[in-house]
Parts: sequence; structure tokens; C-alpha cells
Amino acid sequence: MLRPFTTHRSAEIVAAPKVYGFDTGFVCYFKGWHELRSDDVGILWEHLVLNEIQAQLQTRRVHYWRNKGGNEVDFVLAGRGKKPIAIECKWSASNFDPAGMQAFRRHYEKGENYVVVNDVDRQVRRSFGNINVILTNISGLIRALRAS
Repeated sequence: MLRPFTTHRSAEIVAAPKVYGFDTGFVCYFKGWHELRSDDVGILWEHLVLNEIQAQLQTRRVHYWRNKGGNEVDFVLAGRGKKPIAIECKWSASNFDPAGMQAFRRHYEKGENYVVVNDVDRQVRRSFGNINVILTNISGLIRALRAS
């Protein structure tokens, strides 16, 4: 269960936890999925990325962020006294929409932005308007988070 990341700003969602299951077979069974659609793969990818973050970093300080306007960031890591790290999960780099991350960075200006995708071999930096993001795979994300 992930709690929302918030500093109790009036436009943020502050009380709705998100629930994840690490057994993707159970997730498919629970949702009634017998054949995976492209949207389903993206949801399962998010579960897998969260599992790796928690298993590799041994942390439960993972949150998500969503505002009342419907913008969302999949995961936010915010250590005590550190800038919040924003993480989006997309099965393919071409599916990334920067709107949620841009909205997050309007409130929390400093910090790294990662997009974890299945279809890149090495980290790539890209700019989307006012934010810079690092497109990476799961192992690249874990290396970067360990170094921060």
C-alpha cells in the first residue's frame, strides 16, 4: 500500500492509498485478465518496478503523487532532507506523457525525474518543456537511486 506524497497543499490528494500486488499472476486473476492488452502490460510493469525498488533498496519510503486536477506521478521517493525523486513507469518510451511530472515539478521544483521503460538499453536524457527526465530501464534506475 502506497500513501500519497504531499506537503498538504490544497490541490493534492492526501488520503487515498494505492494498493499493489507483487504476484503479477494474482493481479491478473484478481482483475479477470485472461489475455493481456497493451494497457494491462503497463499496469503490471508498474507493479514490477515498485517491487524492484523496494527489494533492491530495502525501503518503504515510496509514495505516489496525484493532484485534484488528475495529474499523477507513479512513485515519489523522498528521503528526509532530500529533494523528491519522481518516477514514472511506461512499458514503452513512446507512451510517456510529461504532464503529470510537469505538474509535480510546479510544486516541487528540485529533484531528479526518471521514466522507467522496457525499451531502452542505456540512460537517455530528454527535455520536455520545463523539465528534464532520464529515460532508463529498471537496472539503470536502481543504480541511479543507490548513488543518490
